[in-house]
Amino acid sequence: MTNQDYGKLVNERSRPSPMGKNMVWAFLVGGVICTVGQGLVNLYQNYGLDKEKAGTAASVTLIFVAALLTGLGGFDQIAKRAGAGTLVPITGFANAMVSPALEFKSEGLITGTAAKLFTVAGPVLVFGMSASVIYGIILCLIKAF
Repeated sequence: MTNQDYGKLVNERSRPSPMGKNMVWAFLVGGVICTVGQGLVNLYQNYGLDKEKAGTAASVTLIFVAALLTGLGGFDQIAKRAGAGTLVPITGFANAMVSPALEFKSEGLITGTAAKLFTVAGPVLVFGMSASVIYGIILCLIKAF
């Protein structure tokens, strides 16, 4: 079978993608994620955070929820319907960090999940997030005393 014959066979057997429906779902789900993010910013501002800190807190919350949903298998169910609508906002970043690491959880927590997290996302990302948490804790302790 030639490449042209194979291409013709694939085109005959594959279903056309409902592009309009997929775009609407991506737009709606991406919009809902961004609306939830804005709602979180407003909520954190109502609790006394300034705009910048409220934005940071909302980002951390969205990343945490997306990582948790990825670990529980819920993010994949949303992504099947929404497609790129889940990848564009910050939640796609969290999913990209967590999902490959979960594939190796049978290898163990340290040699499987944690090691894969470092190789997939890159040491710079993992170190940056870990360092920011440690620096935040140190800053809170300094301010407390």
